[in-house]
Amino acid sequence: MPQWKLFLVELLNIAGLGPIFGAMQGALWGPAVFLWITFGTIFAGGVHDYMSGMLSERHRGVSIAEVTGMYLGNTMKAVMRVFSVVLLIMVGTVFAVGPAGLIVKLIDPNKTGNGGIFSATTTWLTIILIYYFIATFVSIDKIIGKIYPIFGFCLIAMAVGVAIGLPVHGYQTPEIWSHLYNMHPSGTPMWSFMFITVACGAISGFHSTQAPLMARCLKSERQGHFVFYGAMVAEGIIALVWAAAGCSIYEVTNGLNTGLAEILADGQSAAIYDVCIKTMGSIGVALAMLGVIACPITSGDTAFRSARLTIADWAKIDQGKPVNRLKLCVPVLGVGAFLGFGNTLGFLSYTVIWRYFSWTNQTLAMIVLWSGAMYLAREKKNFWVCAIPAAFMSAVSSTYFMMAPECLGAIPALTNNTTVAYPVGIIVAIVFFGLFWRAKSRAEKAEA
Repeated sequence: MPQWKLFLVELLNIAGLGPIFGAMQGALWGPAVFLWITFGTIFAGGVHDYMSGMLSERHRGVSIAEVTGMYLGNTMKAVMRVFSVVLLIMVGTVFAVGPAGLIVKLIDPNKTGNGGIFSATTTWLTIILIYYFIATFVSIDKIIGKIYPIFGFCLIAMAVGVAIGLPVHGYQTPEIWSHLYNMHPSGTPMWSFMFITVACGAISGFHSTQAPLMARCLKSERQGHFVFYGAMVAEGIIALVWAAAGCSIYEVTNGLNTGLAEILADGQSAAIYDVCIKTMGSIGVALAMLGVIACPITSGDTAFRSARLTIADWAKIDQGKPVNRLKLCVPVLGVGAFLGFGNTLGFLSYTVIWRYFSWTNQTLAMIVLWSGAMYLAREKKNFWVCAIPAAFMSAVSSTYFMMAPECLGAIPALTNNTTVAYPVGIIVAIVFFGLFWRAKSRAEKAEA
């Protein structure tokens, strides 16, 4: 495919609800989120996406789990295989339930979408899952390569519309230097909850699972910088727009983002719809909602596709035969459907799925960055460009795991316990860097 199409397809592959809903959730902590999105995109997310894409390209487009095994060993390859498949199925589920609710909200803003198995939300969820099955099964150029560029332009137009609508309608974004404190109404610690919540808007391990799809379509390695790093920068800009909307539009009470917390409590569909209405009015809301709906859908289908390809690489199942693709499509989409309908029918929480997705996402990014650092070390190149963000994300992921309610924070004594979690995060980062340095030194001695 031509470079411009590769860029738009890559952007839609990676730009799910993360840079939109994740950025708005991140805005609960205030303008500090702008710093994380900006520096995270440039020094962590962009590096992660470029390295994962180019490493896959240099190894004939294999999945990221296989690439990791080449540089971190078979144990990490096994871990990455499991992490990748679990993450991809959760991504596909999150990006199926979200658009279903958004479509219902667009058709009738007053409808909740509830009502059991025959509700409007479950109907649209069924339609989206059917599309996912088709897109997962057929060749990438049959559907994805044809319709994604159109949705890509819609996504960019939507971000521009929200960005222009903020000042036009008189919304003022608070300055960073006067609001550089924790504005979360619940007092949730900024480190590391904000870094995990924003996810795709700054750095996302999910992107590394999508990179092989475009790595297989590159005509030249020279396209990699624009396609992989460029798409991440574009996603970071989109995240900044939505974070700015979250910080600018809603009421602040006693220095806390209470208004934003209230609209987010009504669900992601209500929050995104509200921003579109307030920044662009009824005329622009259709285009904006199309972009927001297309964004997660076009990440969800490639998530399930990547899950199929990861399992295929893992089990060495040839995907050239339709019957082999069918054998993997049915169970992968089946699990996604169970999780999706579980949320819609009320016996699984979307919020919990999103939190597990976010932590798994950032942990995957950490592993990929360590793989990139090892590759650069072996090639006698500047490995610090990967090692520093890898150590940073090691601290983020381990700190979150220690105190998040859905992880070890389920233990009352550890819930939001920064006194324990912060030192643990620092120790884990140091230990991981030490393991990397030892492996690098051994590789150098072996070569000598």
